Amino acid sequence: MTATAVLTARALLLDMDGTLVNSDASVERVWRRWAERHGLDGDEVMKVVHGRQGYASMALLLPERPMEQNHADNARMLAEETADTDGVVAIPGAPEFLASLRGLPHALVTSADVPLSTARMAAAGLEQPGVRVTAESVGASKPDPEGFLKGAAELGVDPADCVVFEDSGAGIAAGRAAGMTVVGIGPRAAAHEPDVVVEDLTKVRVEAGADGTIRLHIG
Repeated sequence: MTATAVLTARALLLDMDGTLVNSDASVERVWRRWAERHGLDGDEVMKVVHGRQGYASMALLLPERPMEQNHADNARMLAEETADTDGVVAIPGAPEFLASLRGLPHALVTSADVPLSTARMAAAGLEQPGVRVTAESVGASKPDPEGFLKGAAELGVDPADCVVFEDSGAGIAAGRAAGMTVVGIGPRAAAHEPDVVVEDLTKVRVEAGADGTIRLHIG
């Protein structure tokens, strides 16, 4: 359901693709080419890849393939995606939302690596949060909660006091597994039952509390 709520947090953990940045055009181009190379149905592939690191998606789609081959293929895919920023734009409200977080505890937690996240945030005209948890920072992909737990630890905030912003099933599951409140962004999120869901970041207003808390007016 669409949210009308006020949430309180001490830190915010932000996914990138689908949450701050609309990179669907690039993701579709690169992964549909990959699907064709491997004789897979592109529509079925697209149901899997959002939110996960590439090697984890490949492991689900090609379960018999050695993991080292997935990691090598993933490195090539990341390079392709980093070079393909055509159509990468900010999610509505993302610039204003990030500006409202200046001076407040928040982190980017993305399945992209540093080059890809840097390229996409730049293409969308968005400033990078000072704390970033990227693919290089973790040993397990979403839906594992490692990335969100690491983000909370780097900010020095208890996981229960964090609010996650996510769009994908894998990301929402990761936030829930970390014991955090999850705000779903966009149409993909609604199917995965986050705590609240909104159309985009124009529906979120940030208010800094005098006691160090962050109040989120959602809806």
